[in-house]
Amino acid sequence: MASPSLERREKGAGKSEYRNQKPKPENQDESELLTVPDGWKEPAFSKEDNPRGLLEESSFATLFPKYREAYLKECWPLVQKALNEHHVNATLDLIEGSMTVCTTKKTFDPYIIIRARDLIKLLARSVSFEQAVRILQDDVACDIIKIGSLVRNKERFVKRRQRLIGPKGSTLKALELLTNCYVMVQGNTVSAIGPFSGLKEVRKVVLDTMKNIHPIYNIKIDKELASGEYFLKANQKKRQKMEAIKAKQAEAISKKQEERNKAFIPPKEKPVVKPKEASTETKIDVASIKEKVKKAKNKKLGALTAEEIALKMEADEKKKKKKK
Repeated sequence: MASPSLERREKGAGKSEYRNQKPKPENQDESELLTVPDGWKEPAFSKEDNPRGLLEESSFATLFPKYREAYLKECWPLVQKALNEHHVNATLDLIEGSMTVCTTKKTFDPYIIIRARDLIKLLARSVSFEQAVRILQDDVACDIIKIGSLVRNKERFVKRRQRLIGPKGSTLKALELLTNCYVMVQGNTVSAIGPFSGLKEVRKVVLDTMKNIHPIYNIKIDKELASGEYFLKANQKKRQKMEAIKAKQAEAISKKQEERNKAFIPPKEKPVVKPKEASTETKIDVASIKEKVKKAKNKKLGALTAEEIALKMEADEKKKKKKK
């Protein structure tokens, strides 16, 4: 039988081995495992993923306002061309004022009909074809936010909607740059196209604006969050500003110093042009001057020349003969 001292030693050795063992990769944090590498994209859905196609045909229809009829009629061939690449049929009914999309036997992507439905919805809400066709991409989504019922008073609704757009569309442009989305305000709806994270921010800003919260506050906070400034303390923000001012001053001083150190290049002087002296030797035609003086003496002021008198006499004689 083994002695109790040997058993204790074996137990102690087992514990030390367990302590020295490194943690397995299975024990890592879930957040680390769920992170997606930068630049990674999900592979596009191809015909090889669904070679047999769909079992049944699906279709969606939507109405459009009268003022969109001319634009839709013009761009409809482009819509059909874009959808035919995904084997989806599109029809425009100008009598009923509706657009319809439906799958075919060749359609292999089951989700493309949902994207085609979103495309015709965006076209009906005054979104241009160039922006609306982006919805057919895998990494792009859309959101149509209804704002008509959020404010009862019409004047107040118009003011808040204008606040969302901003002077000359500046607020809307800032929101687009911040969220990487295209935003279109039309009537009682706000249409947005872009990545999912950006659409979430757009919806929040739009709903807050209609609740009388100015959009500039949300935009400012989002900018601070993106730069990390939001989490800094007051003294850290002050230090950052001072550092930025000092950096600008140092840059200006260095530019001035560079200009001073440059070699002096004297400006080019214009060549002096001497004025030409007037020629003293001038030929005078004496004969022509004498003729002119003679004519001037013979001709009285207001008197007719000899030729003119002869012509007048002939004209008077002709008149007298006609009278006879």
